[in-house]
Amino acid sequence: MKIITQRQQEWASLKYLVLSKSQQDYRAIRKLFADNKWDEEKEQVFRSYLQHALTEPQKKGDLLNAYQHVWGYFKNKATETERQKYEELIETFSIEQDELRSFLKELTLKYQEPYLLQSKLLFSTIGQITK
Repeated sequence: MKIITQRQQEWASLKYLVLSKSQQDYRAIRKLFADNKWDEEKEQVFRSYLQHALTEPQKKGDLLNAYQHVWGYFKNKATETERQKYEELIETFSIEQDELRSFLKELTLKYQEPYLLQSKLLFSTIGQITK
């Protein structure tokens, strides 16, 4: 497997976790993949952005933004009850009592959303450890 393909797969799993911590690093990493080429310099820059993003303190707005991106996968298939629960969890959201993450994880499993099934934001303790 080509190194670019490996990095694209790695990025796919980390994308929403990075977005939840640093929109700036998220945008910078996205640009690294824009030309579909990879080299040692890009590898080092990629690792640097990842490390920076994952050590950032969690901010409510950034985490909610990432969750809203994840919700986009369900907004057209969710039931009315699920929509109402999502809206309620958004309105009452706090980092300390993050029920939204487990709700989005439940939806991912229920609807078997392939892209999200690999998401480290939903299916990793990394997202919880680096609050």
